Amino acid sequence: MAAADKSGVKFLTIAEVASMMRVSKMTVYRLVHNGELPAVRVGRSFRVTEEDVDEYLRKSFFNAG
Repeated sequence: MAAADKSGVKFLTIAEVASMMRVSKMTVYRLVHNGELPAVRVGRSFRVTEEDVDEYLRKSFFNAG
């Protein structure tokens, strides 16, 4: 994705992602470190795009019926 394509992207903190997914921050850090959830490092913290969170959740759904 080119830099110009990122202008409308919403970046979320780890805490915001955890709240959105109803999991702990540690779970989100684990997903980031395992490479399951793409993230950008900004200084000492991480940011995850809302689009990447949506994509992760979409891929994670399974049929339990």
